Amino acid sequence: MTTVSGDIGVEAAARPDLAAVRRLEAVGFRAWPAASVQYDGSWQLRLTAGHPSKRLNSVNPLDPSDTNDLETRIERAAGRFRAYGRPLVFRQTPLAPDPLDAYFDTHGWSRFDETQVMTADIAAIDLSAAQDRVPVRDLGRYVDASIAILGHDLALKPGLTEVLSSIRPPSGLFVLADDAGPAASLLCVQDNDLAGLFEIGTRADARRRGLARSTIATALAWARQNGAHRAWLQVERANAPALSLYGALGFEETYRYVYRQRSEP
Repeated sequence: MTTVSGDIGVEAAARPDLAAVRRLEAVGFRAWPAASVQYDGSWQLRLTAGHPSKRLNSVNPLDPSDTNDLETRIERAAGRFRAYGRPLVFRQTPLAPDPLDAYFDTHGWSRFDETQVMTADIAAIDLSAAQDRVPVRDLGRYVDASIAILGHDLALKPGLTEVLSSIRPPSGLFVLADDAGPAASLLCVQDNDLAGLFEIGTRADARRRGLARSTIATALAWARQNGAHRAWLQVERANAPALSLYGALGFEETYRYVYRQRSEP
């Protein structure tokens, strides 16, 4: 596993650099803000009634040494999630304490949607496919395009609109179109020197035409012009085509996370 140091740019030892993980986690929380954020010790409980995203509805342990009263706190978190009508889900990054994972293993909690967090030096990425365009200013147009391209339920529109409206760092909404309409889209959130890429998608009948690469290049060219030096993104390990594309662009794994949930009885 490739890791980076606290400045998110230097190869380090095989074990993830926790300072780098903490920074990327904090940037990620700001880029994809939950409606409600509560803390139990160092556990961040993120809940969003209007959108079912696991990143918006999960417990995120943030200190490997925080191991007190695990069972009591898990049940307390379960009560809060029930109040929101959400299943209890833990998002386990390298910041989660090992005894918590051991507890989940012992009690039969499932592991799912293992995800890589990847970073790259923008200066080293080939941006020749970038198109000369500014981000979309019409939030509704972007939301409609993103939902259609990603194949999401139209009922998510109000929740997604609320999430995007809550983003505080500068963000760019990018949509590339062809004769059939919106063909590729993504959200780029710039947090100081870091540019995060989210909701990257290409319409099913428009794939393998370089549109994803072009959209990413367009967004990163915009972010670089505004002072970003490093790019980062999250991709599920099962998404082999996306992993291949991001690797070809120069992204390398920094750390992984996985979700844990009680198995059905």
